Amino acid sequence: MDNQELLKIAVKAADDKRAEDILALDMKGISLIADYFIICHGNSDKQVQAIAREIKEKAAENGHDVKRMEGFDEATWVLIDLGDVVAHVFHRDERSYYNLERLWGDAPQVDILSELNS
Repeated sequence: MDNQELLKIAVKAADDKRAEDILALDMKGISLIADYFIICHGNSDKQVQAIAREIKEKAAENGHDVKRMEGFDEATWVLIDLGDVVAHVFHRDERSYYNLERLWGDAPQVDILSELNS
């Protein structure tokens, strides 16, 4: 599975659980950690966990192992490491505090609306 397909699966999974302000950043050439970062948030602990669980399950259903998932029990910032795609699922308050969009502001955004509609 290529990274674009994995990105699409993860973004759709987040959207299916009503994640808000979904943003995908192209990290190629910027970070050695991953090719893509997904950043989104939920409005409650339960929603954050549901989003993270859906991303993990959809990746597994499509034959992709989750390398690591951290922060699930606390549900303030869940990091899902899918290898070349890393998803950051925040609780609304934590997202504005950490502001990863600003931290990685030089990374180009991926047009995720086309990912959701295709």
